[in-house]
Amino acid sequence: MACFAVFAQHPLIHSNHPNNILHHAGDTLPKEEEHLKNILLIQHIEIPQTSTPYDVIYHTGYALHYNEQHEQADWVAYELNLDETVKLFERTNKFLADPKVSTGSASNIDYKGCGYDRGHLAPAADMSWSAQVVKESFYYSNMSPQVPAFNRGIWKRVEEQVRNWAIEYQSVYIVTGPVLSADLASIGPDKVSVPHYYYKVILDGHDPEAKGIAFIIPNLGSTLPLQYYAVTIDSVQKLTNIDFFPLIPDVQEKQIETTLCVACWNWDHTTSTDISKTKKINTTTAQQKEERIFYTGPRGGKYYFSKSGKKVYVKK
Repeated sequence: MACFAVFAQHPLIHSNHPNNILHHAGDTLPKEEEHLKNILLIQHIEIPQTSTPYDVIYHTGYALHYNEQHEQADWVAYELNLDETVKLFERTNKFLADPKVSTGSASNIDYKGCGYDRGHLAPAADMSWSAQVVKESFYYSNMSPQVPAFNRGIWKRVEEQVRNWAIEYQSVYIVTGPVLSADLASIGPDKVSVPHYYYKVILDGHDPEAKGIAFIIPNLGSTLPLQYYAVTIDSVQKLTNIDFFPLIPDVQEKQIETTLCVACWNWDHTTSTDISKTKKINTTTAQQKEERIFYTGPRGGKYYFSKSGKKVYVKK
């Protein structure tokens, strides 16, 4: 089953729908002025589109949409600003069931002896500005089964890079989560799905021009530079069927989400190798094949999405 089928139970509301209460007075602009919108003034800009606002669970430092079928969040969203990057409290390492998940979240027994890390979606290091916030970052609704080499390696590197951008640009908006599909293996009595891939979407809304970048990374250890996994936000949307930043006026949203400018982001503090100094990867290697997600079309044909978001069919 294709990945988007998982989200079929959550039909999207168009950003202009009159019943979408996430819109606020003053958000609507004449079409000729859409490009002038200061997106930093839009409330809840980080929240993806949902069928109703009540589907969103709000904690002190982040919000999430819980997927009961997979016993983890479809996405976790939050703003990270410069002040919040200052570490004031240590991580608790006390994992807890999320009291706000009415159907019940995963728990300790699901991860016991499974061989996977309880990997944070919103990292504890982004939540260390408040004792309450760092405690809530250890809710199981914010966890997903991650290969240890992934969680402690490249996933940690991308988290650190995003914190550096929050410092560099004063604040960024972040949406992160697993790529969920119906055919995933699971762990524990609650059958917590084990994703093959994770994504992270970042928006910098500051002048002179807002910009966005995203990552799709396989749940495996990797020493490749972060830039290798950089994609457009639109690529993640096509892969997950999640509508990111729906409150941004359409003209701006399209520009931000379909543009990938790796050089527009400061990579000075990255711990990875510069992409320009890395050998090109042969697309026929086993590793490259492993990092693709293949889909089955209505007539049985196989295809995948390229890094530019283009659908590429595989010849039989």
